[in-house]
Amino acid sequence: MSDSMHEQWMGEALALAREALKYEEVPVGAVVVKDGVVIGRGFNTVIMDQDPTAHAEIKALRAAARHVGNYRLLGCDLYVTLEPCPMCAGALVNARLKTVVFGARDPKAGAGGSLFQVLKNPLLNHQCDILEGIGAEESVDMLRKFFKARRQ
Repeated sequence: MSDSMHEQWMGEALALAREALKYEEVPVGAVVVKDGVVIGRGFNTVIMDQDPTAHAEIKALRAAARHVGNYRLLGCDLYVTLEPCPMCAGALVNARLKTVVFGARDPKAGAGGSLFQVLKNPLLNHQCDILEGIGAEESVDMLRKFFKARRQ
């Protein structure tokens, strides 16, 4: 896939992260893409939903699974603004995602190689390809500003 397509899909994930900001949620957005079409979208709603599993990736996976009528999302790619946590990475592996594209690394909870390696763990029954750094600058900037404002 071309760099411009990766940037386009990450742009949609970044727009969803900005939507999370409107609700004072951690600004993370995600989209699931199959055959050049977005079939699932999500942004963090942990606080709003009072649900610790309401991460952007999980919400996008649920929408995509409903769209295709199957929990297995074969041939699908996920674009997310922040490296998935262990919970989300486990769900992505279980959904059999082809590729996970993320913007910012998460040194405190990343499960795509920063802290843990769940997405490409050879001990699991499936491994996802990983592409990182697409949209990283905007993702990092949004996260830094969000947490700086929370500390004030």
